[in-house]
Amino acid sequence: MDSSTDARKLTVPEIRVGRVLAILAAVAFWGWLLTRWINDWVLARIGVGPGAGAHFLESEPFDAAAERLAASADAYGPFAGVVDWIGSVVGGVGVAVDLAPVLAVGAWYTIVLTVVSIVLGLLIAVPLSVVRVYGGPFRWLALGYIELIRGTPLLAQLFVLYFGLPLAVWLHGVETVGRGPIPDQAFIIAVVGFTINSSAYQAEYIRGALESVDRGQLTAARSVGLSQLDGLRYVVMPQTLRYAIPAWTNELVYLIKYSSLAAFITVPELYYRASRIASRTFEHTAIYATIAIVYLAIVLTATVLMSRVEREVAIPGLGQAEGRYQGKTEGERE
Repeated sequence: MDSSTDARKLTVPEIRVGRVLAILAAVAFWGWLLTRWINDWVLARIGVGPGAGAHFLESEPFDAAAERLAASADAYGPFAGVVDWIGSVVGGVGVAVDLAPVLAVGAWYTIVLTVVSIVLGLLIAVPLSVVRVYGGPFRWLALGYIELIRGTPLLAQLFVLYFGLPLAVWLHGVETVGRGPIPDQAFIIAVVGFTINSSAYQAEYIRGALESVDRGQLTAARSVGLSQLDGLRYVVMPQTLRYAIPAWTNELVYLIKYSSLAAFITVPELYYRASRIASRTFEHTAIYATIAIVYLAIVLTATVLMSRVEREVAIPGLGQAEGRYQGKTEGERE
């Protein structure tokens, strides 16, 4: 028996500390968020649990610990700065505990706004990109739409939709808007604005992927009796969407962060709620650091999910998932 093989068997299995910590952090974050939503919107309505918006933890112990550390920092001599910094971190944890119920609701608005907008934007972007590449003279219309949207700020587009058009007034007159599960007019307009903006960017991402597919494949599809539309649908587009996933992931990440612009038309998402509280309490550093962590957790989750989707749909030898591991050994990819 090979001695090197025996030595490998006796070696303590490698523990991927980073992956374990990442999984624990993800479980903690999404466990808190899901528990918060279930408590506020399900259990609280049937009289179970602490009630909607109630705190799971009290912030007083963290505040008291932070005050004790700050008061005793000078006694630690050269480490006074470190102790004072630890006290600030503990105080920040107290602020985060106090904000938790509000941030959970804001995170829900952020996630729903992002997911709905990018899915609707994709439904517009796919035919738009096809027209852009194969639309003949109509491709100039697609190009005009894309450049108009990409060439103007998203915030200006939201202002035009919310303040410049009578859309908000019309939605305000609809009785069902803002009642029950139907969101209010500001949220609906934000979805419209983000959908329009995202569709233009997604169309360009898909166009680039569409042009990377050899046109000879469409010719081959036509030669076996498929129409041009069916050739695009069954031969070209499945490959195109696979190639577009990395760029689509970037668009998803951008959209999560840009969702904070919805606060300027009064959509109560994460940034809106945090900025309102910061303006009252003046604890800007702790509050904005807390929402930065929430945004980061959502972005990292979206990135991991999209990477998994990319691997699942990749065609061996053709998918772009392998390209992300360029330069790594086979063992490092696992």
